Amino acid sequence: MTSLTPLYQLAAEQKSAEVTDWSARISWVVGLLVLIAFVYWLMRQGWKWRGSLQSGLPELAATPEGFADGEKLLTLTGRYHASTTAGQWLDRIVAHGLGTRSRVELTLTEQGLDVVRPGAADFFVPAAALREARLDKGIAGKVLPEGGLLIITWAHGDKLIDSGFRSDHSAEHPAWVEAIDQLTRTTEGTAR
Repeated sequence: MTSLTPLYQLAAEQKSAEVTDWSARISWVVGLLVLIAFVYWLMRQGWKWRGSLQSGLPELAATPEGFADGEKLLTLTGRYHASTTAGQWLDRIVAHGLGTRSRVELTLTEQGLDVVRPGAADFFVPAAALREARLDKGIAGKVLPEGGLLIITWAHGDKLIDSGFRSDHSAEHPAWVEAIDQLTRTTEGTAR
């Protein structure tokens, strides 16, 4: 028969708590931080590479003199989400700051569409360059319920571009679709 160690002797034995191996922990944290920084650097390089591929895109038009004097058809405040190659909702355009999300103030007149983006490059789309407007659910980097985005298609150089906007009051979107479609029909009629 084996003898069992009395319980009081087990309780009397001294045991020390395990010591934390700080060097191993610090190594893991530093390694994780280096990995995060490397992934961020790769994403940044990809963004710059995409911009260099799109460097052939002409400069964006500036708001013409006297634009503010014209009669405003519609105004909108909200968010600018992205611009993509028309019909390819995931092909984001980053050249000339078109890939930068920001707040936006849109103004539509007979002259065209003025896009004012605090903290990002503003641009102007002449009425002759506007092609269509529609309601959609997604554009690069943003997916919303059906009809949650106002997508405006416009020509820039030889490229058609879709720009995605979301109004602070999404009930305004259908009025924008109708107004832009009306403006493009009027512009096409005068061009003939």
